[in-house]
Amino acid sequence: MTKFADIKGFVFDLDGVITDTSILHGTAWHQLADSLGVAWSEELGNGLKGISRMDSLEMILKAGGKENDYTEAEKEKLAAQKNTNYVAEVDKMTPANILPGMKDFLDSLRANGYQLSLASASKNAPRVLGKLQLADYFPKIVDPASLKKGKPDPEIYTKGAELLNLPPEQCIGVEDAAAGVAAINAAGEVSLGIGDATELGAADMVFADTSLVTLANIEKKLG
Repeated sequence: MTKFADIKGFVFDLDGVITDTSILHGTAWHQLADSLGVAWSEELGNGLKGISRMDSLEMILKAGGKENDYTEAEKEKLAAQKNTNYVAEVDKMTPANILPGMKDFLDSLRANGYQLSLASASKNAPRVLGKLQLADYFPKIVDPASLKKGKPDPEIYTKGAELLNLPPEQCIGVEDAAAGVAAINAAGEVSLGIGDATELGAADMVFADTSLVTLANIEKKLG
């Protein structure tokens, strides 16, 4: 088992960890579902969390019984429309949208010489970081376009460690979704889950919310 002293880097998910863009994604997908005449439900919205844009679109079409109604080219257009909706929401963001305690945690990581990378499936991650004024904390960002597989496949977290030139066991991956925790574990990194302990039971450590994520608390759990 990795010890706290072995840790040299942190690989962050963005959504639900640094900021909550899932609300904005939800708004953008809801707008698209309405335009397609697909009934929106909380269950549908929750099912879209942490999965790729095209997979999310497929889920919405399936929910409306429309999975065979569109060509691939039309689906690309629909996904682009959702993205336009989403970017309009992102552009309203400010540093006030950083989740509680996260700015302090990032500051403490930087002050203590840890390396940071971002492992977000979102193509808009750099734009979001810019609005939150956190871009300079994450000089290394996994390019989602370079990925062949989405979470729970470990690829994005493997690349996140590679960007830092660190072996996976010297990295902590930070996630709020079960699929993300599975990806971190499969990459051989230490998994830190933020949220419901039952849902994130596979994580090496779980914190109920972002305000509890501190180096001191991580050290207590890792030893």
